[in-house]
Amino acid sequence: MIRASLLCAITTLLLGTGAHAQGVLVAPHAVIMDHRTRSGSLTLYNPGDDPAEITFSSFFGYPVSDSIGGFELRTIEQPSDSYPSAAGWIDAFPKRMLLGPKQRQTVRLLARPPAGLPDGEYWARLVVTAKGGSVPVEGAADSSGVRVALALEIRTIVPLQYRKGRVETGVRTSSLAATIEHDSLAVRMRLDRTGNAAFLGTVRGALVDSAGHVVASISSPLAVYYDMEPRLTAPLPAAGLTAGRYRLKVDVAAQRADLPPELVLATPPARDSLEVHLP
Repeated sequence: MIRASLLCAITTLLLGTGAHAQGVLVAPHAVIMDHRTRSGSLTLYNPGDDPAEITFSSFFGYPVSDSIGGFELRTIEQPSDSYPSAAGWIDAFPKRMLLGPKQRQTVRLLARPPAGLPDGEYWARLVVTAKGGSVPVEGAADSSGVRVALALEIRTIVPLQYRKGRVETGVRTSSLAATIEHDSLAVRMRLDRTGNAAFLGTVRGALVDSAGHVVASISSPLAVYYDMEPRLTAPLPAAGLTAGRYRLKVDVAAQRADLPPELVLATPPARDSLEVHLP
């Protein structure tokens, strides 16, 4: 029997949930290193029945908001010295491996920063590429018995932050706006980052009626590397909202349920509110 294979490359942007790379689990989903130890680690586990060929690489990138408030990852292939890039001096050991079925492997990360590195936070994205296994293409077989399958190559991207010396962060909110769009509440705001490190936190919003009842709510993890203007949505009650005055309350706090508290830089929360009038 002849089997033909096609190459399929899939990239997963890691923003707060666990990731699967060809059945390979990667943990943690964010790495924070300090200048004292200059080291970190990733743990890989292959729960599948096929071996996976693993390789590591890195690049410089950070999340931004686009013109309509959606999130995307901006990448810079050759960042200038004005960018806090750590991509060129983070190494993984081993850099290549074959991870067998049901096998677990720890990968050591070592930072080799340049001499005289100024205090601050530096960023990179670790790329875990897994190859192996295949997915059959349904309906592709013909009378000759040839079957077609997709050979999978999946990349998991893990954010890395390297901290040296005094690092601090914060966030300010402005330009808060809210609109009712069909069955959802759409919220836009501007977030200005302060300090010399990325802000890792959670934005929470509540739309409250005149009786103090919450009629819609938002909760979303957030990473503010540079100033951004995100758009977030929350479902409204199935029956809709009655005419009247409501108040939108927004809280942006340095808290993340998916990260250990000691890795999140403490800073006072940013709060804002807005009156919303429905005719």
